[in-house]
Amino acid sequence: MSWYRLSIADGVALLTLGRPETHNSMTADFWRELPEIVRDIDGNAKARVLVLTAEGKHFSSGIDLAMLAGLDGMASPRLAGTIAGLQDSFTALADARMPVLAAIQGGCIGAGVDLIAACDCRYASAEAYFVIQEINLAMVADCGTFPRLTRLMPDGMVRELAFTCRRLGAAEALTLGLVNAVLPDAEALLSHVMEVAREIAAKSPRAVAGAKRILNFGQDHTTAETLAEIARWQAGNLDPAEVKEALAARGEKRPPRFADLPKTRPSQR
Repeated sequence: MSWYRLSIADGVALLTLGRPETHNSMTADFWRELPEIVRDIDGNAKARVLVLTAEGKHFSSGIDLAMLAGLDGMASPRLAGTIAGLQDSFTALADARMPVLAAIQGGCIGAGVDLIAACDCRYASAEAYFVIQEINLAMVADCGTFPRLTRLMPDGMVRELAFTCRRLGAAEALTLGLVNAVLPDAEALLSHVMEVAREIAAKSPRAVAGAKRILNFGQDHTTAETLAEIARWQAGNLDPAEVKEALAARGEKRPPRFADLPKTRPSQR
């Protein structure tokens, strides 16, 4: 059985991890195919928002243990290249023009934390929990947890979670800013996230992509540099016709009609 299910409707792509019998552990196929799927949806403007969710009791138990065992004995240069490839799988989410929303139920462990850290927004069910698991396996989290989580949460708390490998419950994750909202159960969670996704999909894809680009840029640049980048982006990408449509729709009390983003790559799926 494939590791995922994909459906697209109303501008929203729903990508579901579909191996509940393994708690959605991440096999070699997962790591290889995830960036292909994300870049195909984004590059061919197949959706305006991507929602990540999972079947079963847990969101993900992290990297598949058989795959992890296969890393044993790799020479250092080869291992470094393998890790870079794994990192790229999640960077595809951060680099996508469309927003990526994660709906997390149950356990989100190890590489699962790397995955959701690369998303734009995270939402959890009440029983959800997060574990930076790698030190328990005598490893360092290496696919994005540290650089991304320290932008979302207090540095000292990220360090505590990494060093102790303790569970971070959904309620505490909300107070720390890791998740945007906590919902009562998995059904309410997905309903809420899909509602948010549809609301975003109704906006100008060009403006939403621009906002994501600037927010990402600002994470690694000064305020002055980010202000200059905003001015450059606006000068090159502002579409007067879309501004007119937004104002007309507001005046006429109707939903606005915006064009999809231009395609940037040939379709693969």
